[in-house]
Order: sequence, then C-alpha cells, then structure tokens
Amino acid sequence: MSKVISFEQAAKFIKDGDIVTVSSSSGLGCPDRMLQAIGERFERDGSPLGITTLHPIAAGDMYGIKGIDHIAREGLLARVIAGSYPSGPSSMPMPEVWKLISDNRIPAYNVPSGILFDIHREAAAHRPGVLTTVGLDTFADPARQGCAMNGLAEAEPIVHKREFEGVEYLYFPAIVPNVAIIRATSSDQKGNLSYEHEGAYLGGLEQALSVRNNGGIVIAQVKRVVRNGSLRPYQVHVPNNLVDYVVVDPDQMQTTQTPYDPAICGMIARPDDSFETPEFSPEKIIARRVSQELKAGQAVNLGFGISANVPRILLEEGLGGEVTWVVEQGPVGGVPLLGFEFGCAANADSILPSPQQFTYFQGGGFDQSFLSFLEIDRAGNVNVSKLGKKPYLTAGCGGFVDITAHARKIVFSGFFTAGAKYRLENARIEVVAEGRFQKLVEDVEHVTFSGSMGVKRGQEVLYVTERCVMQLTPEGLEVIEVAPGIDLERDVLAQAAFPLRVSAQLKTMDAALFSPQPFGLELEAKA
Repeated sequence: MSKVISFEQAAKFIKDGDIVTVSSSSGLGCPDRMLQAIGERFERDGSPLGITTLHPIAAGDMYGIKGIDHIAREGLLARVIAGSYPSGPSSMPMPEVWKLISDNRIPAYNVPSGILFDIHREAAAHRPGVLTTVGLDTFADPARQGCAMNGLAEAEPIVHKREFEGVEYLYFPAIVPNVAIIRATSSDQKGNLSYEHEGAYLGGLEQALSVRNNGGIVIAQVKRVVRNGSLRPYQVHVPNNLVDYVVVDPDQMQTTQTPYDPAICGMIARPDDSFETPEFSPEKIIARRVSQELKAGQAVNLGFGISANVPRILLEEGLGGEVTWVVEQGPVGGVPLLGFEFGCAANADSILPSPQQFTYFQGGGFDQSFLSFLEIDRAGNVNVSKLGKKPYLTAGCGGFVDITAHARKIVFSGFFTAGAKYRLENARIEVVAEGRFQKLVEDVEHVTFSGSMGVKRGQEVLYVTERCVMQLTPEGLEVIEVAPGIDLERDVLAQAAFPLRVSAQLKTMDAALFSPQPFGLELEAKA
C-alpha cells in the first residue's frame, strides 16, 4: 500500500499543541513545500494552533524567503527552538519569525546544533536529557542567557546547571517531538528514503527515530516516488518502518538557489579550475593569512564568512586536496561551497549525517577550526550570534558552540573595525578611512566562544584581521603580527576599546600576502 498523500492531507495531521521537529539547514534540505502547506492550512482553517517547532541546524532559508517563515504566524507558532535562524542584510525585510521573536510574542531559543541533535537521541532512547560541558560560560549557560532569545524564553528556561562527580555540566532535559517533517530525494511506495540528490543527510534519521519511538508520525517530503524494490538497501538512509506518510514536490530545489548540481551530491567531480577564486581584497588577505596556519594532511573545520574562502586560496596556490575540510552539515573533503550552497561541498570524499559530524566536533577529533567573529572583548570572548537592535542580521550560533568547545586550535577571522576603507599598493595596506564601529569591545553582547574556557582548556586561539594577528593568552589578547603599512599605535591599539598586549617578538605579516599574485604558500606536513 502506498504511503503517498497530498500536501493538504499531510498538513491535517498536525494537531494543536504538537511539537514538530523539522529537518533543514539554512540553504539546503528544507521541506519548504510541506511547511508552506501547514501555513496555508492555518490561513484557511485557523488550525493547527500553538505548535512548537525544533530545527537542529537551521530554520530554513537564511534570508527568510522560505523555511520557517511559512509558519511564522501568531497563533500557529507558539514556541521555536533552533540552532540558527533566517538572517540577511539590513536591505532585506525582517523575516517574519524575527518579528515574533523581537516583539516578544513567542518564546524563542537558540540551542547549539549538536546539543539539539543530542536531545533528539535522548528522546528516542527515553533517556532524561543531555549532560554536556559544551556551552559552559557561553550564552547557552544559565549563568548568562541560557539559550533564551527574548523575555518569554527567559521565563521558561530549558537548560540548567548540574554537578556530577565533581564536574559542572549543562543539563538539557529531553524534548519529545510527536511529529517529524524530514526531506529526501526519493521514496519508494513503502516509504524507504534515499538521498541521492541531497547535499547533506542532515539529521532526518535521528529526528524520525525520536518521533517513532514516542508514538508520533513522520512525514517525508521527496522529489519523486520510485517503484518498490528499485532502491538498493545501501541507498536507503531512512527505512520505511520509520516513515508514515510521503509527500511529493517534483520542483524540490537542491539548495535555496540551486535546482540541481550533480557535483554537490557526488554524481560528478568538478575540475579545480571551475571554482572561482576570490578577487584581491582585504578579505582575501585575511583568508590568505589564515591559510598559513594549515599543515598538509590536517582535518579542518570551516565556518561561514571570510574563512570559507580558504579552500579556494589553496586551489589558487596549487594545493587543493592537501587538507580535508569538514563542515557541520556533513561533508568531508572536497571544496566547501559558498553563499546559499554553504554546507554543501563539491567533490566531497564522504557525507556524514550531521549528528555524527557533531559528535566528531564535540569530542575535538579534528585538527583546527577556521571561524569568523563579529565582536571580540578583553577576555578573548567572541560574539557571532547576536548584533544589537537588529538581531536578524545574524543567524544565531548554529554549530559554533559545539565546534569551539573542545577544538585544539581555533582561528577566528574578521575585520578589525566595521566599514573601514583601505588602500592596497606596493605590498602594503593602509587605512584610508576608519571604520564606523569598533569590533574589539569592552564586553561582547553575546558570548558565543568563551575566552576564559579557552584558556582553561589550553586551546590555541588566534584572531586574524587585515591589520594584525592576535593570540589569546591568560593575560588577555596579545598582538603578535602587524601588517605592512599599518601603524601599530594609530590603526590597532587606538582602535580597540581595551588595552592590547604587544608581543616582545612582534613580527610583520608576510608582505607577499598583500600583492595580487599567488603568494607561494607552502604547507608543512602534519606531525
């Protein structure tokens, strides 16, 4: 008997007060058409009412065009818990979900993605919850915001401090979903799901297990239905015994802006010269300097932002393939993609389910991580998850907290100030007009990475900017390199809101970084 039903029929299975877990990332894997059907049913019938939604990695499209905005309606959405949220430039309208959050109309929480996947596994196994050191002394800690994004959330805490055998942990009680909305490429009539066109598996299997084991229903959105028996067992990522209903969207996009690219799902491999390399700019200089921290043979996590260009720096230097890149959505190896395709990789060696990738990250199995920063403070704390009166300009933490908790080495990258103008000539960089906003502030607004925990754990932490390189020390931030053409006192020390230490062995950054041609990167072998 076929499990295929219409979107309208599937939307009727969502009941008032349901806890619905949705498998999606920012630009890929979102079951948009199913979310749209739920929103349309609410507009038409006034139901369902008061649902809670869980989004372990992200709540869909990063600019709020799709994803959770389909259901971000007062009355329909009562509470949301997500790893990250839609974001975009100030020129774009505020996403609907952010209107609900900012106006304090629904409680909203930003929970680190890996922890959210752990919560699903605990719910599936009927265990009480997650006990973890990930997130200590960050905004996830109850001593700070406890993951709360507004006043309503602060009044309903979802995380607590617990001591176990003399060690302090964060305790997240299990949240039991009773509906899962997941996505795949193909389903047979029995409901076996394969992911052959997807850029990542994300966490559909864990989400289906958490719902199935607690008596709920699992709805899978797919691009096509195939004949029973036509999917080989090794192709099936979510088996039919975990799937109740299948809905079909033949126009399902591979990513928000990609109908289908066979390199994303490993059907073909792209030649190295097909990848665009960044134009010469201050951003490229930062990415180049970050690349100098690499060693051949390392496994390196990569985050969104300036550092996402580092793989292309290696291609330009003839060193593609010397490093294995690992991204939270699951790709291992290949060339991580940019923009709405971030989270996918072309030419990947493997694609892991996101929950397993996060286990790898939380345990610090990789060599180092390249991430971005919005703000840094005197303690070395980093904020990437909240920005002033326009929080929708940032997406939240995603996997940032999981990744940085036990990483051996972290390289943060970003501009020293916001909005400065530069002159790049003669292998030098000069500040023509200073930025309007300081990024090295007395205290960051949101602690996404804790400098004090980094020192306590013995992590190696660097902060790379277009003007200088700094390192985290027990005494605070220390400038260890300055760019050619930059005045240390005027352009660096005077532009920070707190005193910076200066190394007695202060160096000048490699002048070759500041010229347009390839700079001759060489990678030592990993020890």
